[in-house]
Amino acid sequence: MMTRNETGEFQGSAGRVFWQAWLPEGEPRAVAVIVHGYAEHSGRYAHVAERLNDAGVAAYALDHTGHGRSEGGKANVVSLDGAADNVRSLLDIAAREHPGLPRFVIGHSMGGLTVAYLATRAPLDVAGVVLSGPAIVVDAGNAVQRLFAPIVSKLAPTLPVVKLDSKLVSRDPEVVRAYDTDPLVYHGGVPARTAAEMLRAGTYVLSHLNQLTAPLLVQHGAADGLASPEGADLLERDAASKDKTVIRYDGLFHEIYNEPEQDKVITDLVNWLDAHIASA
Repeated sequence: MMTRNETGEFQGSAGRVFWQAWLPEGEPRAVAVIVHGYAEHSGRYAHVAERLNDAGVAAYALDHTGHGRSEGGKANVVSLDGAADNVRSLLDIAAREHPGLPRFVIGHSMGGLTVAYLATRAPLDVAGVVLSGPAIVVDAGNAVQRLFAPIVSKLAPTLPVVKLDSKLVSRDPEVVRAYDTDPLVYHGGVPARTAAEMLRAGTYVLSHLNQLTAPLLVQHGAADGLASPEGADLLERDAASKDKTVIRYDGLFHEIYNEPEQDKVITDLVNWLDAHIASA
């Protein structure tokens, strides 16, 4: 199916936020907002958006504050509340452009944490929530780094507190090479403010999963070394949604949509969306 690309921006919680959309030819059946992870950007989800377009779903994605083509200090998300507000703003933009269509939100890694935070902070009017490798329980960094991140965040918010290993992103060396050479991907250490905000939001989400009531799909690589698969276990156990599907992929690393088995993973996503569009 042919697609067309649109771009735009809005004034977010901490500066200008860039967004883009991949739109199918003809009228879409639904709208999905894709929320990327830490250090990366929306453009890395073009292949996922293409599959969504093939299924008649319009795909929208933003660059977080401090990421990609949005304003802000490098990889400094400033606040997860602000990040969640920005996602809600893009959901509103998508709804205005496609009134009356079922809306879905898909978050990966820090984006999954942001979506889970948005959905537990206040009621979220969507037809479904998808979390890919959500960074609710984070393995990166040692206990001392995690303990001191909130303190450093106040004193020196841009100070790097931990460096992520790009080899943990995917088992596909070409994906890792592209990640390492992408000028829109941030390659430095995690800023203290971002680390502290992720830890704070993760704690909040885990204590408010009784507020997560939307239809829920969780997809997680069982060999994820960046966002612990324990997060999927806790979502399966404690999320209040009565419509809940958790899929674990044996041997897959963090970016399940960029693993050698990506076709199956994205097909699982599209099939779940198809079923929930039909019932919306």
